[in-house]
Amino acid sequence: MFISIKTHYKASLAITIALLATILLPATAQELHGKVVDQTNTSLSLIGASVAWKGTTKGTTTDASGTFSLQAADSLTSQIIVSYIGYKSDTIQVNAATISNHAPLVVSLVPNSSLKEVVVEGQQTRYSALTPTNSQVITSRDLEKSACCNLAESFETNASVEVSTTDAVSGAKQIQMLGLDGSYTLLTTDNIPALRGLATPYRLNYLSGTYIESIDIIKGMGSVLNGYESISGQVNVKLKEPDKSERLYVNLYGNSLAKFDANVNVSAQVSPKWSTVLMLHTDHLGNRVDRNNDGFMDLALGTQYNVFNKWKFMSGDEWVSEFGINALRETKLGGQMNYEKGEPAGPGQHYGTESETERLSAFNKTSYTFPSKPYQSIGIITAFNHHRFNSLYGRRIYNGEQNNADLRLIFQSVIGHTGHTYKIGASYLYDDYSETLSSTSFGRTESVPGVFAEYIFNNSENLTVVAGARVDFHNLYGSIFTPRLNVKYDFTPNTIFRLSAGKGFRVANPVAENTAALVSSRSFIFREQLQPEQAWNTGGSFTQYFELGGRPGAFITDYYYTTFTNQVIADMYSSAHSISFYNLNGKSFAKSFQAELQYELLKGFDVKTAYKYFDVKTTYNGLLVQRPMIPQHRFFINLGFATPFDKWRADLTTQYFGEMQLAPRGVEPHTGVGNTSDRFYTLNGQVSRAFKHWELYLGGENLLNYRQPNPIYGADDPFGHAFDASMVWGPITGRIIYAGMRFKID
Repeated sequence: MFISIKTHYKASLAITIALLATILLPATAQELHGKVVDQTNTSLSLIGASVAWKGTTKGTTTDASGTFSLQAADSLTSQIIVSYIGYKSDTIQVNAATISNHAPLVVSLVPNSSLKEVVVEGQQTRYSALTPTNSQVITSRDLEKSACCNLAESFETNASVEVSTTDAVSGAKQIQMLGLDGSYTLLTTDNIPALRGLATPYRLNYLSGTYIESIDIIKGMGSVLNGYESISGQVNVKLKEPDKSERLYVNLYGNSLAKFDANVNVSAQVSPKWSTVLMLHTDHLGNRVDRNNDGFMDLALGTQYNVFNKWKFMSGDEWVSEFGINALRETKLGGQMNYEKGEPAGPGQHYGTESETERLSAFNKTSYTFPSKPYQSIGIITAFNHHRFNSLYGRRIYNGEQNNADLRLIFQSVIGHTGHTYKIGASYLYDDYSETLSSTSFGRTESVPGVFAEYIFNNSENLTVVAGARVDFHNLYGSIFTPRLNVKYDFTPNTIFRLSAGKGFRVANPVAENTAALVSSRSFIFREQLQPEQAWNTGGSFTQYFELGGRPGAFITDYYYTTFTNQVIADMYSSAHSISFYNLNGKSFAKSFQAELQYELLKGFDVKTAYKYFDVKTTYNGLLVQRPMIPQHRFFINLGFATPFDKWRADLTTQYFGEMQLAPRGVEPHTGVGNTSDRFYTLNGQVSRAFKHWELYLGGENLLNYRQPNPIYGADDPFGHAFDASMVWGPITGRIIYAGMRFKID
């Protein structure tokens, strides 16, 4: 990778020198004026940033307001280099018109490595010291340390988000954060709510890892700008940028189960203002595997075709617009080893699951920054989604369709100066749901206009306060008031304390969010009219950045408490033969504690270790008990090693999962609680070797080959009353070895 960049740099330098006569700025007494700000918070001016003409020693530093000026006569090229400790250096193209018109140039720097953001060389997850929320970043480099090639594999080297398998037949996966199911975590792509509603069961499979530039993980309450549905946090997936992506990127992957993935990204600068990236993904598993000899496939067979095209338009420093379209088709088939598609269901027949999914989505983000007012802008965000699926679980048919529109208008400016920033706007959310479970059809249409406001105070030294609120007018459930608050205080530049509090509101999709129960003999019982879920989340974090032996590290600890004022209860405790849905009548809460240590032990050798404790309880029929499938104790250790320029890289991740409460199944007696799971460990690892344009990688998942015993209860009689494949708490497939290659042209 380094050799490629170096070669590309030499070629670019030669071309630049050859064209100097045509691109030199006029050598007059004119000056270039500008300002350097933080990209994540444009109200934060960077004082003391270095600004110099490229190829010269003629430069300056920004003053107390973040502004600078350079003599045009000192330039050798039309580019300046801007750098600041804790941020990525940037090379900026300067137009002659910018100088002649005396238009100020605004440079936004991206936070990067330093004690301010704990980026240990070769490191995994980054904790930002700049954001008011408790945020982490999983970079594209981190993503390459995990098995290819979807969002489900993207959290393997992260301690804050867990990924679990929902059942032993369909292969669906879900995330958990702060001890709560993934449905309580807002998933966004480029800060646009995505893959929600009926897409929940398989949504982690719908986004290829090769589409992703980075992932932001926000614990607790985020911004009101993104809606009212977030309760435990937000996972924001930043997709590849058309103007910054590799010109060509290829990733091919295969594993010991005979699953294959192919990915191709192609980008182009179509014109000075237009750029585009086309991203293609396909995966296929056609090999039937039954390693535990229970007669069922350990993983569902499947094929997916996924295409994403994204465009970007930039006109000076004023207009920026992005739009894209994503189309997906996926088919899956699981069940007993001899099951064939379309086979009749019933006693004496093979048990099987089938699903066909089609998804189409489009979005646009357009913003305008006012000339001479870089702190003031207006933007509009629109997104449209169509999601349709047909599925079969034994004798049960479950079909659904969701059509969604999301519109937001946001205006940002300041009150007096950039220490007081505000954002106001309006939104409109439309959701049309249609579902059929066996012979029962149900649906709803939600139409939700809303308004919101957010105020940001920053004293430019050690205090940031973000206070926001929104009011939405739901056509089915009336007015919804959602307040949120985030406070960040720096005791020292390396000692940071955060607090957050706020409310979340969401309308549950009980069947889509509990598809695991479909892979069982349990009957679905709706006891009453279900009401929206509402919860308060409060918490805080403490971060200490340090140096030990001349090497950087960080200690991070956080605690969050979520309490529900109403929750849709999916009750599998009361009976081993049914799952009942009803509104909360009693207490339901989740307490989450995490402590994490990151440190560069040796040059190029990083260690990350974490401990997590969950106390998650819900009232089931008047009895407050531990929620099933959530380990109270979890340990996490990640070791990462990289030689200079990432020529060789190696990562090893081990996790310990404590006991989990299980609901009763089959003919087990009902005692108010079910059995408990085993304690177990998992071990994942990967080694990669980089060449000029190529990279080869070899890895393994679940290297200890631990497998949950008896994951399918009543597997010998899948149409009997004791059948249950929903109680999955550990690995099913055992050890998986994989290999692949990446090819890049920058």
